[in-house]
Amino acid sequence: MRERIRLFFILSITFFLALPSITVQAKPSKAEIARISRADTKTNKDGLLRVASSNALIVNQNTGEVLFAKDTDALTSIASVTKLMTAMVTLDANLSMDEEIAITNEDVDTVKNSSSKLPVGTVLPRSELLKIALIASDNRAASALGRNYPTGKAGFVNAMNIKALQLDMTRSEFADPTGLNNHNMSTAEDLVKMVKAAYQYPEIREITTTASYEAYVKGHRAPVNFSNTNGLIRKSDWIIGLSKTGFIQEAGRCLVMQAMISGQPMIIVLLKSYGSATRTADANRIRKWIEKTSSISHLNQSKQDS
Repeated sequence: MRERIRLFFILSITFFLALPSITVQAKPSKAEIARISRADTKTNKDGLLRVASSNALIVNQNTGEVLFAKDTDALTSIASVTKLMTAMVTLDANLSMDEEIAITNEDVDTVKNSSSKLPVGTVLPRSELLKIALIASDNRAASALGRNYPTGKAGFVNAMNIKALQLDMTRSEFADPTGLNNHNMSTAEDLVKMVKAAYQYPEIREITTTASYEAYVKGHRAPVNFSNTNGLIRKSDWIIGLSKTGFIQEAGRCLVMQAMISGQPMIIVLLKSYGSATRTADANRIRKWIEKTSSISHLNQSKQDS
């Protein structure tokens, strides 16, 4: 009997050791977040740029020059940054923007249980749902846009993945139009391509840089305000041409932008920030670093010319 138990124990250990290793990506601990926050205050003092976001890429939109890169090929969830693709697929379909669409129970988030200012039964034209999805990153609005695609939500997601391939986003995958599904995956490199493409749509540029929008929804006599999830839009010292944020636990806090800095159009991608204000702090730090670097370069050029 003892020999049988001993044999069973040995076989069990051997079986588990033979299993492939599984990497579990955990959210940083409070100590790690605190360390990142302390590092934030030291950034740029030696003239070097450091960002707290796990993945970051800064590219000159005109020249393609990479100014800064950090783990740019790492595959990660992108949360509501997804909605830029949702907007492009919606606009590509050339559907009537005046068509009225109802928010239904199918649009209620049962994945992350996120809230929404759009009650079930609200009816709005497609144009307003697009604005609310991009400005306030509302998931019900994005879901309704996908659900009312000619071939339904499944066809919409398929169109998203086809669009990604057309943009050479070879390492990206889309699973839903909201970004709530953590299988919406991409890299910083691919997202630069997506931002460049989205920037070609005047509607997306205008909507994503709108500070707030008001709409009449079910159950409210007065219009409901939808504020832009990127607070930098309301800062007068920023010239932003396109913007989108994102957040779910698996993705951390994300931000993609096109902005004019030192007279040049820059595309900024920040992924997997874990502090509540880290992505914003990173963006401000990046702008100051580019401005300082450009100033030094201009000064050196002037000395050479004189």
